[in-house]
Amino acid sequence: MDLSTYHNRPIYGLIQKGYYDPISKKIKAIKGFDFNVKSKDWFIEAPLRMLFNVLDEEVAKDAKNLIVYGGTGKAARNWECFEVIVDTLMELKSDETLLIQSGKPVAVFKTFKHAPRVLISNAMLVPKWAEWSYFNELERKGLTMFGQMTAGSWMYIGTQGILQGTYETFAAIAQKYFSGSLEGKLVLTAGLGEMGGAQPLAVTLNGGVALIVEVDKRMIEKRISQGLLDTWTDNIEKALDIAISNIQKRKAISIGVLGNAAEIYEVIYRSGLVPDIVTDQTPAHDALSYIPAGLSLEQADELRSKAPEEYRKLALQSMKKQVEAMVGFKERGSIVFEYGNNIRKMAHEAGFERAFSFPGFIHAFIRPLFCEGRGPFRWVSLVGDPRDIYKLDEMVLSEFGSDLRITRWIEQARFKVKFQGLPARVCWLALGERARFAEKANELIKKGEIGPIWIGRDHLDTGSVASPYRETEGMLDGSDAIADWPILNALLNAVAGAAWVAVHHGGGVGIGYSIHAGVNVVLDGSEEARERAIRVLTTDPGIGVVRHADAGYKSAIDTAKKHGLKMPMLRG
Repeated sequence: MDLSTYHNRPIYGLIQKGYYDPISKKIKAIKGFDFNVKSKDWFIEAPLRMLFNVLDEEVAKDAKNLIVYGGTGKAARNWECFEVIVDTLMELKSDETLLIQSGKPVAVFKTFKHAPRVLISNAMLVPKWAEWSYFNELERKGLTMFGQMTAGSWMYIGTQGILQGTYETFAAIAQKYFSGSLEGKLVLTAGLGEMGGAQPLAVTLNGGVALIVEVDKRMIEKRISQGLLDTWTDNIEKALDIAISNIQKRKAISIGVLGNAAEIYEVIYRSGLVPDIVTDQTPAHDALSYIPAGLSLEQADELRSKAPEEYRKLALQSMKKQVEAMVGFKERGSIVFEYGNNIRKMAHEAGFERAFSFPGFIHAFIRPLFCEGRGPFRWVSLVGDPRDIYKLDEMVLSEFGSDLRITRWIEQARFKVKFQGLPARVCWLALGERARFAEKANELIKKGEIGPIWIGRDHLDTGSVASPYRETEGMLDGSDAIADWPILNALLNAVAGAAWVAVHHGGGVGIGYSIHAGVNVVLDGSEEARERAIRVLTTDPGIGVVRHADAGYKSAIDTAKKHGLKMPMLRG
């Protein structure tokens, strides 16, 4: 490639600094205090840095193909689009807004200073055509892109994001069933990919023994190198011996098992062993990413390429087999739940009528937190300094230390969680707490104690998703499929002054099953940043409380009243 073609483009500055290699397609997270955008505005520099961060080799699943995580979740439609997005951000003015249509930069409009600098919409399809085969056809034509959730909105922070959410889920199970601890308990699950890779440490942080099935040895090795997984074997009998020995000692440990989930679940079921908890985080939402039983990775790649429909049928049959075992475990006394990857729906499509015999994790364990406006809140040091994160850890412990769940997480995360790309932290904070965090953090930036930070959250949050097989499963008023809420969430956050806002279709559970929104806030120590952050970090979790109060949840109604949220239809 002739790099002279880049000489007159803004992106050339980043090429010279080593942040982007257009030949190898290698990207590094941008660090330091120097601006790369002409406007010298952190509200524009931040989306540029977060885009590079999600594609950093420490963070992304397959950066050379722009895939961040979750099967095929991408940050940009193609490399030409990526480069033009970067060029545009670097030249963007502080009163302009860039529009991204499914990973493609399509326009820049003059708006105003407090408007979002970027608005993103990914994979949105008219409902009649909202299914995988039609989406795949459009994607092959280069007309759309699957953004997953935090991939296509440039918010992914690596494994820590899902780790803390998984930790919260297992903590909720421990509280509900086992007096607050998983000590001496066995968790059977599968999947060590970009989402599932957090499971082993989440279980051991709660004191349990985790047995995780993974078909790709590279993923096992990666999780061990990251300190997320303790050990592994390709022998199921050996794995069970290790698990049982540690259960008897009441010692926490995570064991990876190299094999196919459908096959291993059936073997364990037939052995008569009854795990205390059973779930799964394979990429079942996308049948072309799930490896069917009986196929090696190489055979799967070949069949997927040559005969995708045949591949999909085999994958669905394997999911059916896996879910049959999961239902069997439930009937024997295990606590069984789906971790939001749509495997129940896929098994049902494959002909298993009882696939929905066990619940999804939100409906079973997380909804009470959503009613408080609590969810996966997160922040990143935009200058890449780990010390900034540790100072914010101290601030969180000082401000919210009375919450033992938060204290336990922060204290353990500081020593057990490795940063990927830009240093980051995630912590489930509620309505009121998020705005308070921003106020305190902005003070630290203003005093020069830390550098500018980005604040965001998972799309999986209190008021940002409509997903009947995951976040909104089993709503009290039957409003599972009502998708007005994430759209209202995005609109409200945009007018409140978010740095950038995204709306996606299909993340987590796949095309046709969810609509969700993401929000991003920037703090640079200025009064403008403080005001915008407080507004957005009130509207964002606030509409989640409203959504649940409107559905009739008493705790959400109480939260709305406590915080003075104005709900015209709420009386008394």
